[in-house]
Amino acid sequence: MHVVAVLALDGVMPFELGIPHRIFSSSVGDDGRPLYQVVTCSLDGGLVRTDADFAVAVDHGPEVVRKADTVVIPPFGSVERPLSPELLELVGPLLSGMKQGSRLVSLCGAAYLLAAVGRLDDRPATTHWILTADFRRDFPRVSLDPDVLFVDDGDVLTAAGAAAGVDLCLHLVRLDHGAEVANRVARYCVVPPHRDGGQRQYIERAVPAIVEASTEGARAWALEHLAERLPLATLARRANMSVRTFTRRFRNETGMSPNRWLLEQRVDLARRLLETTDLPVELIATETGLGTGAGMRQHFQRIVGVPPSAYRRTFRANVAS
Repeated sequence: MHVVAVLALDGVMPFELGIPHRIFSSSVGDDGRPLYQVVTCSLDGGLVRTDADFAVAVDHGPEVVRKADTVVIPPFGSVERPLSPELLELVGPLLSGMKQGSRLVSLCGAAYLLAAVGRLDDRPATTHWILTADFRRDFPRVSLDPDVLFVDDGDVLTAAGAAAGVDLCLHLVRLDHGAEVANRVARYCVVPPHRDGGQRQYIERAVPAIVEASTEGARAWALEHLAERLPLATLARRANMSVRTFTRRFRNETGMSPNRWLLEQRVDLARRLLETTDLPVELIATETGLGTGAGMRQHFQRIVGVPPSAYRRTFRANVAS
């Protein structure tokens, strides 16, 4: 069974500490069999103080990290309190001792720790948007993207602020076991299986004096009609707005343009069909509004990073296993 080790450090934030257990422990196969074993550990196997008014008793020590398939580090402490040399001397070698092929995951501000021990040098990463300026100043070698909900760089993954840890953990479930399992977990936890846009939509900005109409209805309608041509004018009419107003409000609400959002939704639907059906690529392209098979391959490769055929082989194999 895939072992997920959650490393709780002094001052850990309880909300993020609970995310991995909630998501991974809710992941079961069609036969009800658990797909993950989640083990919480600390550097000494003892009591861990949280940033709230309580501590947590942990039954396992650092030996779990060396055996785990995925290691998750929730945020702890604060930016105002620098990481101590003693902590770095303990955590650096511990993470270097992870078994081959394992994944390292940080949630929210825990990216500071990964950067401090050199695990993010010359790699893409993200963290809570409010930490952007300090992070870039302290770790200029990290390619920080503060606009996304998470960054998947293969064996090292980083999540943005707080609840973005849910998005990243669901992403890992989807990578391991496909969309159907991840969607089932999302429904059970009463969260969306995939959130539109990135962190940018949550960055503090002035509150408008007048409550504006939303593009949510048009987006919901579009999801039911992805196989059709959906020009901007059509979507704007669904929202009773001009194209210019619709485009502006759409970007404010989702963090991306309408055309980019539509493309991502179509590719996401194509991913689900590749995982769960034997439909040929040409038919999936038609069903998702991606045009021809060649057009779908081009968009899919650019957004997902692999061609549809390779994606289907990987995820159908995961589901079968």
